[in-house]
Amino acid sequence: MAVELELAVLLSVLRLSDGAYGLSVREDVSARLKHDYSIGAIYTTLDRLASKKLLSAKTVEGTEERGRRFRRQYRLTASGHRALVAAQNRSAAMWNAAPANLTPERT
Repeated sequence: MAVELELAVLLSVLRLSDGAYGLSVREDVSARLKHDYSIGAIYTTLDRLASKKLLSAKTVEGTEERGRRFRRQYRLTASGHRALVAAQNRSAAMWNAAPANLTPERT
């Protein structure tokens, strides 16, 4: 589900802060959702979120161990932060309206 992945990527960028690069976001999202996302799926999602102005991206110089290769660092924008708060509020409203007992019915 694209919306779930977008939400997970936004939360990952927020959580990783200055360490939010494509590969670190992929590792974080894959570990938390227990699904091995391809790097292409993550970069597609990062690009889509940046085009929606929910993330900003800048090119920064890499580390010595990376041979100083440049990489893109992602940050949550103010719009991205508002989107996360709105998603949290929608989720809370849905859970508050759910029955307290979530055990499945037997058929």
